[in-house]
Amino acid sequence: MGKADVFLEHADAIGRGLRDIGRAAKESGVSVKMIRHYEAIGLLKKVTRTYANYRVYRDGDVHTLRFIKRARTLGFPMEDIRELLALWQNKSRPSASVKKIAGGHMQGLKRRILEMQSMVATLEHLTHNCHGDGRPDCPILDDLAGPGKPGTLR
Repeated sequence: MGKADVFLEHADAIGRGLRDIGRAAKESGVSVKMIRHYEAIGLLKKVTRTYANYRVYRDGDVHTLRFIKRARTLGFPMEDIRELLALWQNKSRPSASVKKIAGGHMQGLKRRILEMQSMVATLEHLTHNCHGDGRPDCPILDDLAGPGKPGTLR
């Protein structure tokens, strides 16, 4: 009988220190909707259910939800979180694997920051050159409508 196959009365589950989805959400900082989503996509293993089919969560489940939330806060994509979770749960993991995932994510963030800084510079230039008065001519609209290569800043 697996962890998800155990059925309890709701009161018995709460009495044993398990918590319902609302309490798990509050303790982890993850919304009820996202908890269900993480379970549906397999980031969170199937949890114990009561006879009435309510989910009940153990301390370890809440800890896993906190891990996922922190990884999401740092911007890791779901596939990286899946790998990081597997590494976290594998006590004999090589830390080099974790570092490689984090390093790759960091490089992606740096690249996106540079792209955003370029966008800001472009918008600063355009807004500086727009008179912003009653005249219809507008360099911002001209730039948006002008020919350009897809995915590039002019």
